[in-house]
Amino acid sequence: MFFRSKSLIGIDIGSHSIKMVELSRSGGGFKLVRFAYAPLPPEAIVQGSFMNAPAISDVIRDAYAEGGFKAKDVAASVSGHSVIVKRISLPSQSEDELAETIRWEAEQYIPFDINEVHLDYQILQEATLDDQMDVLLVAAKKDLVDDYTSVIAEAGLNLAVMDVDAFALGNMYECNYDIDPDSAVAIVNIGASVININVVTNQVPIFTRDITSGGTQYTEEVQKSLGISFEEAEQIKIGGGANETATDVVPQEVEDAMREVSETLVGEIQRSLEFYRATTSDVPIQKVALCGGSAHVPGLDRLFEERIEVGFEMVDPLARIDIASSVDEEQVRELGPALGVAIGLGTRRADES
Repeated sequence: MFFRSKSLIGIDIGSHSIKMVELSRSGGGFKLVRFAYAPLPPEAIVQGSFMNAPAISDVIRDAYAEGGFKAKDVAASVSGHSVIVKRISLPSQSEDELAETIRWEAEQYIPFDINEVHLDYQILQEATLDDQMDVLLVAAKKDLVDDYTSVIAEAGLNLAVMDVDAFALGNMYECNYDIDPDSAVAIVNIGASVININVVTNQVPIFTRDITSGGTQYTEEVQKSLGISFEEAEQIKIGGGANETATDVVPQEVEDAMREVSETLVGEIQRSLEFYRATTSDVPIQKVALCGGSAHVPGLDRLFEERIEVGFEMVDPLARIDIASSVDEEQVRELGPALGVAIGLGTRRADES
């Protein structure tokens, strides 16, 4: 789950859309050589559950063909309440011993039946002075992983690597930005229905949390405020488009609705970061790095700067990614903020380390 491999397509199956990328090595970095984006039918995925699996497979299949992909192996990722990530401390032991005992150890930390989850782990720190070792433990419910495996297989592809959204974001950030090894960065990804938080220090995730809120709340509030369709409200959320006249007629209603949602989301993120500070005070957060399809909602960046008591930056998942001439660069740049997870998964495909 944690080690990068080759010949994989990064596929981000979001609640509203499919993003697929293929990266190749380009000097010391990466080049985006194939890309596809396709919206999902309404309510194909609801609160992380696949409600219309055949439709999801159809969209993946069509996006694959449109993007001109050739490889069949893909890397995907999961998040939400069915995924548990914990950094735990265990008595010092060899890798072979840990492989034998990890299921028993995991039972103390996983709030699910151990037989209902896929487990993975990685040693983060070997034995310390008190003869303990730090281990990153990950558990994902089998039915969630089975959903991904099934829709990808029905699309004619093979799920070769299953990752975690938060870890994919860490890979994306690492390949685009320089990270101070002595400080921690909180990468915050605001998707349509989930907010991923990954606090990283020295290229190691030390705190992750998923919040079941996201950009869809903006759309729903605008929809209710103006009495318009979901599609029209979505256009207003992202900055006008087909329904610009509505924003001219009732700008204050839109502004109030958007501000209220932003206050709620930033408050949720603040509480998670405060919990991190209370439980992991030895590595303070120096910066919050914001990305995701809803990260550029008007005014959200200013609210973060007002409320977050550390450094703040907007993340560009394509900051150091070259774009091949065969790829529609205008489309990719427009969607850029939403490509964090897909780009992170794509680096696993291209990175041979």
